[in-house]
Amino acid sequence: MFTVAIDGPAASGKGTISRAIAAHFGFAHLDTGLLYRATGRKTLNGTPALEAAQTLVAEDLQGDELRSPEVAQAASKVAAMPEVRKALVDFQRAFAQRAGGAVLDGRDIGTVICPDAEVKLFVTASDQVRAERRWKELTFKGHKVTVDEVMADLQERDRRDSTRADAPMKAADDALQLDTTTLSIEEAVAEAVKRIEARQAELAKL
Repeated sequence: MFTVAIDGPAASGKGTISRAIAAHFGFAHLDTGLLYRATGRKTLNGTPALEAAQTLVAEDLQGDELRSPEVAQAASKVAAMPEVRKALVDFQRAFAQRAGGAVLDGRDIGTVICPDAEVKLFVTASDQVRAERRWKELTFKGHKVTVDEVMADLQERDRRDSTRADAPMKAADDALQLDTTTLSIEEAVAEAVKRIEARQAELAKL
């Protein structure tokens, strides 16, 4: 068992890095944000938040609509509810314990879900770069938004995620800070791989 916990704000690159790391090392990958997005989407359809979290099934984690701005805001709102977070914690921790290694990315993986993870990363990028990345992603999928609108949306989510009373988004004390503002995807992944390989080498000596 080897767990990699990756946290950071939206559009920082943590999802891309997580998927690349999982593929590189043959680890299982869980985008924990999808759990909250799927819960949020169900609340938009009228389901109470706690019931939405407790009744999630694999099919709920599918679909491009999970990446819409409306669902993103709904996800951030339900993620601030302690009862929703509690309902989803066990699922995430069980995933992290699977044999063969696991990579989980989200907002509170290194601090709450997997505080004993072998490797912790906190991925960041400037607001401008994050807004441009997300704007490109959304417009490619047909959403009509401006960079300024995306920027405001990201900053509001950052504020909500970092100031919520239960499991706020923050870097674990022992997390490697990885700023992707000026890094290519390949450079960012290489930095993460280097950290993981170093930790694996350390553990092999024990």
